[in-house]
Amino acid sequence: MTKLDLAALDHALNLLPGQHRGPAGVAGVVKDGQVIARRAWGFADMYRHLPMTTQTRLPICSISKHMTCVLLLDLFDDPEVLAPLLPDLLPNHAAPLPTVAHLCHNQSGLRDYWALTVLHGAEPEGIFTEEDGLTLLAQAKGGHFPPGQHYAYCNGNFRLLADLIRRATGRDFGDLLRERIFRPANMATAALAPDTRKPLDDVVGYEGNDEVGFLPAKSGLHWFGDAGISASLDDMLAWECHIDATRDNPDSLYNRISGPVSFTDGTPAAYGYGLRRDVLAGYEVTSHGGGLRGFCSFRLHVATERLSVVVIFNHEASAMRAAWSLMGATLGCRVGEPALAASGWNGLWLDEEQKLLVRTGDHPAGVRLHYAPSPTVLPLLSGDVAQGYGIELCRNEGVLRMDRKAENLRVVARAVTSLDWADGTELAGHYQSDELGTSLEIRFRDGAAYVTFTGMLGTGPMERMYPLARDLWTITSRRAMDAAPPGEWTVLIERDGEGCVRGLVIGCWLARKISYRRTGAPSGV
Repeated sequence: MTKLDLAALDHALNLLPGQHRGPAGVAGVVKDGQVIARRAWGFADMYRHLPMTTQTRLPICSISKHMTCVLLLDLFDDPEVLAPLLPDLLPNHAAPLPTVAHLCHNQSGLRDYWALTVLHGAEPEGIFTEEDGLTLLAQAKGGHFPPGQHYAYCNGNFRLLADLIRRATGRDFGDLLRERIFRPANMATAALAPDTRKPLDDVVGYEGNDEVGFLPAKSGLHWFGDAGISASLDDMLAWECHIDATRDNPDSLYNRISGPVSFTDGTPAAYGYGLRRDVLAGYEVTSHGGGLRGFCSFRLHVATERLSVVVIFNHEASAMRAAWSLMGATLGCRVGEPALAASGWNGLWLDEEQKLLVRTGDHPAGVRLHYAPSPTVLPLLSGDVAQGYGIELCRNEGVLRMDRKAENLRVVARAVTSLDWADGTELAGHYQSDELGTSLEIRFRDGAAYVTFTGMLGTGPMERMYPLARDLWTITSRRAMDAAPPGEWTVLIERDGEGCVRGLVIGCWLARKISYRRTGAPSGV
C-alpha cells in the first residue's frame, strides 16, 4: 500500500476552488475504508446565500448509471431474463435488438435520445417528460452499428434498463434503489430525483464562468436510470466505504460490475456496467463522471490502493481533472501526461465512415481534438502523433488516423479544404427524415444561414449554420436541453446526377448518419 501524503492532499483540496472556479463544490477521499478528507465550499444558492455543505444533495449525473447496473445485478442473477420485455420498448427497431448486457456496456448502437431532442424541435429550456423519453426511444428504427460491435455513449441505454427493472418487478424504481442499494450502503439521504425542475435541498446549478458571470441554469429534463439520482457528499463517501467493506467478496455487487467485459469480436472493452476501466499513473481505475446543465460530477476507485475520490460541482467545470489531482496527491503520483505544446495541428478533416467532421488544433498542452461532444486535449508523443485517455491520433500526408480503443473504433479521416464563405442559398428549403419522423427547414438571410428542426417536441429555435468546406456545413447547438449539448452537427450535402441538392446527412458523435431528403422550397426568406 502507498504511504499517504496528507499534507499534499490537503494542499490539493485547497487548490480546487481556484482551479475549478464557480459557485461551489464538494470533494472527498476514502482510503482503506475510512474517510480521510471531506470538503464543501461556496454556495448552493448564491442569490439566497445558501451554503454548500457535505449534507447538501446534488445531482450525481451519470454516476447514476453504475448504480442502475448494481440494482439490476442485485435483483437478477441473469439480467438477460429481462430481454423478452425489450421489444415492447423498441417496437420499431428493424435491426437485431441489443441484449441487456449491450445496454449495460453502451454497446447497443442506439442513438442517444438526449441528442435527438434537438432534431425533434426541443427548446433548450423546454420540458422533456418521462413519457417523452419512452416515446422517443420507441421510435428508433436502427442505430449507429450492430449491437456489440462498438462502444457509443447512450443515455437511453440506462433509461431502458431502469424501465425493464420497473416492468419486471412491478415496483417503483426509486423505492428499489432506496431499499436495495442506498439503505445497505448507509446512503442515508440519497434519492431518485428525476425532475431537474425540482432539485433537492434547493440546490442551484449554474452556467457561465468568471468572464461572463454565473447565472442559474434552467433545465426541464426528466432523467431516470441514466442520470436521475441525487446524493450528498456524505452519501457518496458512504457508498465508497461500502465498496471497500465488500472488497474481499468476489460476488459483491461492485466487484461484479467491475469485472472484464468485451465486444462481440472478443476485444476487451474499456466500459461496462456503467463504469469506465482505465489505467492512470500505472493504477487500474474504475470511474465515471457526468454533467447535467449546471452540474458536473466524477468518482474514481483504485481497488489495489483501497482509494476512492468523489468530486461534484454546481457549475460546469472538469470534475474529472479535479478528482485526478486528488488521486495524484494522495498516492504521490502524476495523473495525466506531461504537457508539450502542439504546432501545425490546426486542421479540418472528414470521417467519411461515420459522416462526422473532425477538428484538430494547437494547444499549449498538446493537440485539441473536437469529435465527441466536448473537446479533449491529447498530449504529443511526437510531431505527428498524439495520445491520451484511450485515443491516439496520427497524421500523415493529408490523412488523420484516430484509434479510439475504448470504442473499438478506428477512424480514417481525410483533410478537407476549408472555406471562409460559401453561397449556400441552393440549400434553402424543407427536408424530411423518414427514419426519425422529423423535418427541418434551412433559411438564408443576407448571406447568413439558419436551420430550424420540427418533431415530436414542436419546432425549435433557429440555429446558426456555417459552411466549412464544399458540401460540408456545421450546425451549432451549444445550448441544447442539457449538458453537455451535442455540440456541432455535421451536415453533408447529397447531390443527384445533375449536381442538384437532393438531401442531407446530419450527425454528431451521439447520433450519427441521419438522412434527410429534400421535400420543398423555403417558406420564407
